[in-house]
Amino acid sequence: MKKVYSVEEYIEINSHFGEALSMLRDIINTTELNESVKWSAPTYDLNGKNVLSIGAFKNHFCVWFFNGVFLKDEQGLLMNAQEKTKGLRQMRFNSIDEINESIVLSYVKEAIENQRLGKEIKPERKKKEVIIPPELQKNFESNTSFHDAFKALTPGKQREYCEHIESAKREATKYARLDKIKPMILQGVGLHDKYKNC
Repeated sequence: MKKVYSVEEYIEINSHFGEALSMLRDIINTTELNESVKWSAPTYDLNGKNVLSIGAFKNHFCVWFFNGVFLKDEQGLLMNAQEKTKGLRQMRFNSIDEINESIVLSYVKEAIENQRLGKEIKPERKKKEVIIPPELQKNFESNTSFHDAFKALTPGKQREYCEHIESAKREATKYARLDKIKPMILQGVGLHDKYKNC
């Protein structure tokens, strides 16, 4: 796909649906959405937050709603493009005759209102569990100040230390690593802090 720099250029490249895309564009441009080109497609945002986009393919054209999952979809017009897509929904058309301007506009206005209300899918951040190696656990049981210093570290730094010990193949190496990192943990520094500050 050729890089597109303007909405007009996008419509020209997709001339087989040019009239239909222009009609969708005109409907959307009656609202306060800002028009731009992102990912080589016409995209519309509200205060810098993407609300929708229009697109053309070989046999159909569509309106993509970035957080379409929140639309009521009373007309049953929206489809999920892929199983793993969480928020994105598509209103698909095969010909210009399928466009009902007032229905499209009502969906666009609802999408704008949802954006105003802050309805959006937030990316999931899975918290990694900190698995304490037995060698470290033994030290905690015999040295409470060492355990307290470890608990005071961020989960990321705790994980780095645990993985550092666990990755050693031999038990002797694990204990050698533990002796080496003990002063660092007591000082409250992370395993790789000296490299991060360079």
